[in-house]
Amino acid sequence: MTGIDRKKVKNAFDRHAMEYDLHASVQKRIVSRIAELLRELPGTPRRVLDIGSGTGMLLKELAVIYPAVELIGLDLASGMCKSARAHLATHPLARLLTGEAEALPFGDNVFDLVVSTSTFQWLESLDRTFAEVFRVLTPEGRFVFALFGGHTLFELRRSYRAAWEMTGQGPEVRTHTFHGITEVEAALGRAGYTDASVSAELEVEHHPDIPALLRSLRRIGAGNAAPAGSRGLAERRVMLDMMGIYSREYSVDGLIPATYEVIYGEAGKGG
Repeated sequence: MTGIDRKKVKNAFDRHAMEYDLHASVQKRIVSRIAELLRELPGTPRRVLDIGSGTGMLLKELAVIYPAVELIGLDLASGMCKSARAHLATHPLARLLTGEAEALPFGDNVFDLVVSTSTFQWLESLDRTFAEVFRVLTPEGRFVFALFGGHTLFELRRSYRAAWEMTGQGPEVRTHTFHGITEVEAALGRAGYTDASVSAELEVEHHPDIPALLRSLRRIGAGNAAPAGSRGLAERRVMLDMMGIYSREYSVDGLIPATYEVIYGEAGKGG
């Protein structure tokens, strides 16, 4: 995994916490899909952890599915936790904490269910995170998650790389690299999960132009997924070339598509 600046990610989500829900359309659909999967799980957990809980979208669904269950939301960005607390004010069994997914601040065998949506693509190591989730799960616990996969924003990333190559400055290393589905499956296996199920679906958004796409990404705190902003004349030239390539290669009926690959996973600790 390359292109991750953890401090930048944290600061971006802090800055945009209050407007996140206005622009996170794909993320909302993912939350709805995960809620459907959870309703199909047998039994009722006693304690549930949502990693990367953001503004509390999934926690609100969990409070409906499991109205008498202790819910804990964990997020790297304190701004997100503050927003989630406001959204969950009527749910006394929900608690919000700040913390790292790769070093969960909990003991072993604590949660019967761990969930996460649209978070793990911002982490350097799936191995560390999946191992931490495994550690905090009870012996019969379940892990249900969704993350953005390797084909996410391929139009933007390919266009930027093509524009960068035109400069003759060597390999392009600024754009985000997402985890692929085989990498996710392998990481679950290395962590020791059983009966793992992993699948992928594509979601496509359309924007009026490329600046609108870039603004949308930044307003949901996802600036790390986009190329760096202008840094002098050379970088501005690359960005302009990128926009030209993107429009020529991918525009449809005057709109700019942005593809997201969503990888869904479910696995058990296995006793």
